[in-house]
Amino acid sequence: MKISQSPGGWLLEPPQWRVAVLANVKDENQHRPAGIPPDAYADFDHIDTIRAIQAAIETDGHETTFIIADENLPFALRENKPDICFNIAEGLGGDAREAQTPALLEMMRIPYTGSRVLTNGIALDKNLTKRIWRDRNLPVASFQEFISGDEHLRPELKFPLFVKPSREGTGMGVDMKALIESESELFERVNYIINTYKQPALVENYLPGREFTVGQIGRPDAKRFSRYPEWYEKDGFHRLAILELNTAKSATPGIYSHAAKAQQLGVEGAPEYLCPADIDPVLARKMHRLALRAHRVLGALDVSRVDIRLDNENKPRLIEINPLPGLTPGYSDLCIQAAADGIAYEDLILEILYLAAGRWGMIAPRDI
Repeated sequence: MKISQSPGGWLLEPPQWRVAVLANVKDENQHRPAGIPPDAYADFDHIDTIRAIQAAIETDGHETTFIIADENLPFALRENKPDICFNIAEGLGGDAREAQTPALLEMMRIPYTGSRVLTNGIALDKNLTKRIWRDRNLPVASFQEFISGDEHLRPELKFPLFVKPSREGTGMGVDMKALIESESELFERVNYIINTYKQPALVENYLPGREFTVGQIGRPDAKRFSRYPEWYEKDGFHRLAILELNTAKSATPGIYSHAAKAQQLGVEGAPEYLCPADIDPVLARKMHRLALRAHRVLGALDVSRVDIRLDNENKPRLIEINPLPGLTPGYSDLCIQAAADGIAYEDLILEILYLAAGRWGMIAPRDI
């Protein structure tokens, strides 16, 4: 590895790697087996996103290939022999599908980006995540897991309530019927979620306030492997600009649903993405602190995005964490946040790659 000095400090110039981008592809013509939800595959990626990631990685001289993260993945990895994998795979079903690809890569001893197996498995399960956060005194709305659909509602839960699948992302299972005003509506919706998505339903007190998403990149030793050590604070993290999601005029007013998320920016029915959010600096610091604690409690690595909503007293409550945030340029929340901080898309992608490479011993650390 070549190490050179520039006016901005020491830059690590890694050798050329074979980088495999691992993803599940969204195909509008994809065959949908009978009995699956109408929004199945919503969190798969478009091929344009995969190509954008490849192009970003190739700007620094690396060779890339795209491998579909399906049942043939082990054989494709053995054939392609990548040095490292850029993982954005969502998995193919099951209660911890986002952990499938990391678990396979661990077994095959192939380095990869982002969080490891346990974090990806836990983070997809919103009930389990909230239990862990609550036990660590992080603020979450009162919630209850419904498994059979006939459980008694706990007394701390008060209408209006919000109901969604426990183990989905990208607004799957969320529409205007997710907001519940009565007991009859509650049990109708809970049973719909359980029967349609084949998983528990998460029921929680509805949070009526503003909604934000808070991203971060880094880890305690990030400066030692970054091309841009000046990005990071003393604790090794860069707190991205906070993004506010204004859904008042979206396809589902007041609810950040799959239908709203699926809209292109600026078109009718899309939410407003306000970044940097116009918020009080005290609130901004509190949300950054909460998001980073939420990230670290779950053992997330290098990058994550935490969703937060204000309660009826304008106090922030953690909603969920995404250790596999979307990376569509100019569209995904994390990319919008990075752009607001002056971070180019190519640099964001390469930063995620190099932080991982440093973790796996593929590049030497910078002396600090």
